[in-house]
Amino acid sequence: MRGIGVGTGSAAGPVARMAPPPPLPAPRAVGDPAAEAAAIRAALGAVVTDLGERAARAGGPGSEVLTAQALMAADPVLADRAAALAEQGTDGPHALAAAFDGFRAELVAAGGYFAERAADLDDLRDRAVAQLLGLPVPGLPDPGHPYVLVADDLAPADTALLDPQRVLALVTVRGGPTSHTAILAKALGVPAVVGCADAADLADGRRVLVHGTDGMIELDPAPEAVERAADRERRRRERLTGYQGPGRTADGHPVALLVNLGAPHELAGAAAADAEGVGLFRTEFLFLDRAEAPSLAEQATAYRQVFAAFAGRRVIVRTLDAGADKPLPFATSADEENPALGIRGLRTAARDPQLLETQLAAIAEAARDSTAQVWVMAPMVSIPREAAEFAARVRAHGLPLAGAMIEVPAAALRADRLAEVCDFFSVGTNDLAQYTFAADRTLGSLAQLLDPWQPALLTLVATAAGSAAEHGRPIGVCGEAAADPALALVLVGLGVTSLSAAPASLPEVRAALATHTLAECRELAALALLADDATTARSRVRSSMTAP
Repeated sequence: MRGIGVGTGSAAGPVARMAPPPPLPAPRAVGDPAAEAAAIRAALGAVVTDLGERAARAGGPGSEVLTAQALMAADPVLADRAAALAEQGTDGPHALAAAFDGFRAELVAAGGYFAERAADLDDLRDRAVAQLLGLPVPGLPDPGHPYVLVADDLAPADTALLDPQRVLALVTVRGGPTSHTAILAKALGVPAVVGCADAADLADGRRVLVHGTDGMIELDPAPEAVERAADRERRRRERLTGYQGPGRTADGHPVALLVNLGAPHELAGAAAADAEGVGLFRTEFLFLDRAEAPSLAEQATAYRQVFAAFAGRRVIVRTLDAGADKPLPFATSADEENPALGIRGLRTAARDPQLLETQLAAIAEAARDSTAQVWVMAPMVSIPREAAEFAARVRAHGLPLAGAMIEVPAAALRADRLAEVCDFFSVGTNDLAQYTFAADRTLGSLAQLLDPWQPALLTLVATAAGSAAEHGRPIGVCGEAAADPALALVLVGLGVTSLSAAPASLPEVRAALATHTLAECRELAALALLADDATTARSRVRSSMTAP
């Protein structure tokens, strides 16, 4: 079987499938509406209790995810809607489903970030219905031994409890290279294959060998094949321990290796990583799920914590990237027909200039007494004038380094002009791919177009990197492309000077750099650019690499 490889290495084990959601039974007559309503409330209470217990076991970021899920299930409006339907004669399972589906429709109508939360409601609905019917609650299996987890997709309540000591590898039917599951697999450092439609036919207990690098799943592998893969994995891990410190090519060319940071619970792990700083500090976590923007003092406190954790190291702060999949009532319009092409990123500053001014003031205040090297960049820059105005506002607050995200093809094509007013660039490969190929980055069926190995996408990166070099500006990549060791070599060959990824991805990237010269990286980049498609580019480069 083949899908999209998104994790690292290989692993073998028996399949254990996610427990499926319970099917709704045929509607039935309700003899005692009050008892039906009471049973609904009891089922929702059981879900809240179960999620609370899971949160206590998970700890850390998993606990936060599960606690948020429990709060959604405990919403009294939800229980009241379902109970009212039961009192009108609808049986419990269908009353619950209808109440959840009503909430779901409201989130979908809100669009963007809120629409993404609809999947959370689907998971809660299935759990509540299972409780009411006395069926197994859908979720992670527990076969009593390590396993390869196979699922249609993964819900937040499940991913929060994944234990890499028990889950040997991940395989999902849906999902693409930028999906939640893909990002999770890289963070955990486990092999994973997403977007594998044939995985729907895998049965519990069947042994498989999952190759996260090339997206292959071997069925009923011979013991010799498993041993060879295990041996390769052991040797790979042993080799990685020999590479530490700043990123360098084999001939000493520096390539800064940085981490991505997007939530408070990630801070400790990111700061402890063998990295030279933060290549992408996403500040949206301060703004989401609230009716009003956070105050200057609240923002400064949060930024100060990050700068303190990375004292003496680089921290690249991305200003608020609202809009599209992250709508905010105080920053974006709810009635945009196509928010991905609307008022998002830096464009929100035109709607409310004070929003950006307050954020820049907070960043400056937090940086004032810090030894961190604070760089500030704007998302969704399209034309030189936007870059110039943003840079002027950054410097007016006493912040010395202002940069632009290269996420729009227009910015890559005019990077020479942007470089005249910006101090650095950072390429967001996920959005750049979306806009280059006119393909929704959340749509799994278009995953091949969104593949960061696409030669057209790499050509835009090369164009921006060339302009950056001509003006002596550093240029980094902070999208998921930077986590692929082979693609990292290509990016460096194109002229990229820093790479930012999940901490678990950096050892592989560091080792790949250390075993290839800059000239070899340029040769690999040329191979990728000359390919006709992403698959060919990936194959040519990987077959020409030197194994670390």
